[in-house]
Amino acid sequence: MNNRIWNVKNPFQGSYKRVLCVCSAGLLRSPTMAYVLSQEPYNYNTRAAGLDVGFALIPVDDVLLTWADMVICSTEEQFRRLKEMTDKEIINLNLPDMFNYRDPELIKIIKDRMEHFK
Repeated sequence: MNNRIWNVKNPFQGSYKRVLCVCSAGLLRSPTMAYVLSQEPYNYNTRAAGLDVGFALIPVDDVLLTWADMVICSTEEQFRRLKEMTDKEIINLNLPDMFNYRDPELIKIIKDRMEHFK
């Protein structure tokens, strides 16, 4: 029977780097990160999730962390919390919670800050 754990290793995902993008609720910053990082020049297989279980539509959990090759978060607090949850590489882009979904300024900041991690 196929389930979420099987999907972690689903062979049809290809060889793209799997990146979990995290913010507090998984509604604005992390979906925007996932959108940007799924395109050129990154071409990552991305997912977005939130760390605040009370607000997140898709909360960060063990299955998503197992799936991910790398985690990218929005704040230092999220970075610390994620460090307690996984040994995966975690990048903190320090993105304030003040942008709309796919805000052009947020997209520019994400691209600029990702330059440091190439």
